[in-house]
Order: sequence, then C-alpha cells, then structure tokens
Amino acid sequence: MMRSAAAPRTYHVYGCRVRSAWRLPSTARSAACLAELDLGRGTPSRFDRAIEEARSIRQDERTWLRGVRLDDGQTYLRWSERFEFLVSADGRAIAARPLGPGSREAFRAYLLGQALSFALVKQGVDPLHATTVTVDGAAVAFLGDTGYGKSTLAAAFLQRGHRLVTDDLLVLSIGRDGFLAHPGPPRIKLFPDIARTVLGPHASGTPVAPTTLKLVIPLRGRDAAPAAAPLKTIYMLSAPERRPSGIAIRRMSKRQACLALLRNAFNTTVVDPERLRRQFAFATAVAARVPIKRLTYPRTIGALAPACDAILADLSGA
Repeated sequence: MMRSAAAPRTYHVYGCRVRSAWRLPSTARSAACLAELDLGRGTPSRFDRAIEEARSIRQDERTWLRGVRLDDGQTYLRWSERFEFLVSADGRAIAARPLGPGSREAFRAYLLGQALSFALVKQGVDPLHATTVTVDGAAVAFLGDTGYGKSTLAAAFLQRGHRLVTDDLLVLSIGRDGFLAHPGPPRIKLFPDIARTVLGPHASGTPVAPTTLKLVIPLRGRDAAPAAAPLKTIYMLSAPERRPSGIAIRRMSKRQACLALLRNAFNTTVVDPERLRRQFAFATAVAARVPIKRLTYPRTIGALAPACDAILADLSGA
C-alpha cells in the first residue's frame, strides 16, 4: 500500500533538491542544487483531462511510457495500469498517481527514474544511462543500454567493498577539477539469481514490474556513496550477445566517445532542437575531459571477478 506523507519532506537526489509528499529512500545530502522540483499526488480530475488530451495526440496507449507532450507543455506518462505521472512544463513539479495496488519500491523506481528524467531534461540537465561505483574515492561509470550488465558489474564491485553512486540514471555536473557524479537512491536493480550469487544468499528485494523478475534491492548505508564523487573513467559496455572469448579494454576516440554518450542518454524521447544542441555540447565536453573506454567481456558469473580485476588494473594505470 502506497501512501503519501502528511507534509512534504526535502530530499537530495542526483544533485537535486526534491520536496516530496511521497516518502523516498534516504539519500546523501548535497551542496549542489542542479535542479529543484516538487513531487506530489495528482487529483483524478487533473489526470482525466490529461488522459483525454493524450488520447487525442497519441492513440496507442502502449507508447505513453515514452511521454506525451500536451498543449500546455506538460508531459503525461503512464506505465500500463500501474502508475501515471504529469511533469510540469518547466520541469519543477511532478504529479503522480498509483493506478492500483503495487509496491512502494517499484513506484519509487519509476518516479525517480523515467518520470524524473523528463523533469531534469526540462530544467536543462541531461542524465546518462549508466550505473556508477566509487573506487578509491573516484567515480567509475558503466555506460550501456538495458540488459548490457551495468548493474551486475556494479554489484560485483559492491561485493568487493566499493560503494554504489547510482544505478541506471547518472547525473553529472562540471566541477573545479572535472565532472562530478551525483548519488542516486541507495538501491540497485538485479535479477534474483545474480543478487544471491553476487551479494549473498540473503539478498532480497521487490519486483520492479509484473513482466520482469528483476528486483529493486535497497542498500545499506555502507554500500552507498555518501556524496558526489569526481568522475575518473567511463566504461562503455559492449553488447552482451557478442559473446567474446576474453576481456578487452580499449580507449575510444573523442568522436566515438561523444557518439556513445549521445546514444546512451537516459531520456531519448525529448528531441527538440534546444535539447539536442545542449546534449551535443554536453557530450562533447565530457568526451574531451573524461577517458571513455570500451569494455568487452563474457557475460557469465565466472567472468565478473576477472572483469573487475581488469578494470581495477586499468584504473591504476590511467
């Protein structure tokens, strides 16, 4: 049963200040304020009007999860019959409504993932589709599409005592000495067999959706990064179906790196010219200042430890 809190509370997530009527997982405090937004419960009448307009714009309701831009600039999103969201035109507010019984963790995952990405883009922040850990105090990001093994590789680093910065959605900001990676919610999404094998037999969580076995697993404080960390390296994960025989790490050219960052934006739905210009400038700046390397390795449990060893060896020589 999902209930909103009696009064909004302030949270810090992805370098943003969030006032939420929904209880969120504890997040690291941050001096940064890349964006501000309010999260609250939307009224039925407000959503009914949005649904009527969304139907007139986009008939196929299965595509509503990609967002429908309404005439007043708001964006309407819905995930099947589970949750729906309205993101304000300026990105400073998200109204949310559960559509039926569901887990609090799954609701938070969609609210602080896909829905939040629209608000961030509207406020000029371009998140990447990456999972990030810390190694010796520096952030190391794994970039790649859904199913590429980002979270599994990060879990292998957690097993070794490293900390998670963020899972799936990565927000970067420019700092005095380079880019900073900002912490997301202290949780990771893994399939049950991976979670038990890598994190231990007692690892447990809540299903993300009825259509997948993947779990949202809350992390203990010692497993989550307490603050933003300087970004040291980004590893672009190769497609898992290539089934390589060994592990390889190769530095990408700035052009290749820029294209990889553009392809792996967390939100690829918003394509207005202003956003595309800003996104290209952002990708160019990151590619110019951060080493971006292609990582190829077999997608097997047995290959995780050697892959971690190869990454750590590469980082020590970077």
